[in-house]
Amino acid sequence: MNVKTKFVVGSLMALSLSTAYADTLQEAIQYTVNENPEIRSAAAERSAVEEEIGQAKARFFPTIDIAVGAGWERTLNPTTEGAGEGSKSLGRDEASIQINQMLYDGFATASEVNRQTARTNAKAYNVYGEAEFIAIRAVEAYINVLRREQLLTLAEENLAVHQSTNDQIKSRSDRGVGRKADVEQSTGRLALAQKNVLSEIGNLKDAQTAYLRVVGKLPYDLQPIASPEKALPASFDQAIDLAINNHPILKSANVDIESAIAQHATAKAAFMPRVDLELSASHNKDIDGIEGVNEDALAMVRLRYNLYNGGKDMARRRETAQLINQAKSIRDNTYRQAVESMRLSWVAHQTVKSQMAF
Repeated sequence: MNVKTKFVVGSLMALSLSTAYADTLQEAIQYTVNENPEIRSAAAERSAVEEEIGQAKARFFPTIDIAVGAGWERTLNPTTEGAGEGSKSLGRDEASIQINQMLYDGFATASEVNRQTARTNAKAYNVYGEAEFIAIRAVEAYINVLRREQLLTLAEENLAVHQSTNDQIKSRSDRGVGRKADVEQSTGRLALAQKNVLSEIGNLKDAQTAYLRVVGKLPYDLQPIASPEKALPASFDQAIDLAINNHPILKSANVDIESAIAQHATAKAAFMPRVDLELSASHNKDIDGIEGVNEDALAMVRLRYNLYNGGKDMARRRETAQLINQAKSIRDNTYRQAVESMRLSWVAHQTVKSQMAF
């Protein structure tokens, strides 16, 4: 049985060796952060939102449009009728270019750039938060593999002791010194020790599978972990301060408030006039039943100001004001969760420290 156990464990380690990557906790965490699909997905989302900053900034620059067309036109109007021709058919050609430059839009573009910048920062903090969460899972998986390996070692040592004891008791019984009941009791304990070894082998496989799920590689020859006692905060208040100042999700919630405020400023722009510089030129031929070339050139500064649209802009402004309140409430709730999580972790750590002596 002992040889069989060693063979199974050896097979597990050989399987690990074939896909091994991380030997230390630091390497496991680094590989997890670099390769984990959940972190990559969050990073890609952040990059996608960052591109919206460029889309918002594009409104500061001019737009240039050209149009070219050629075809056939049939015209019936007072001009053709006055010429005694009735309807008139001509081949129609068109070519035009238009340049539009925004001069003033109530700071809507600037506010939108600020909003998208804040959204990008919030997504960046979300990436950090996701990376920390996955890294913690990697640490847990790493430690669990070490723990299961040690428990398997203890189970094998326990099995070896029971095997030796059982052999001695059987030998005494065979010589007529021991009792048969002692042999049966020892055999039962040996069977339980064998069962425990097989159970620990299964637990080790489960731990390795969990490690593979989080880290992306099967574990091989994991190195022991040094105690992080010196890196821990000295007091509960210091722990709370560190949690609040470095919590990425809380930072993301704070930036979300900035994004909501910028969105509210964008909504205010609807109450301001818009001024644009418009330049255009066209070259047309045989238009509206009139033979010949028709050319136009235009340079205009246009002011547009909406006076009434059914109260839509006012409702939008009230909506964005409520979104600011929502963002603040989410930030406050995140703060409470961070404090609660830190308090629970601190209490659990202190409890385990007091239990270690026993």
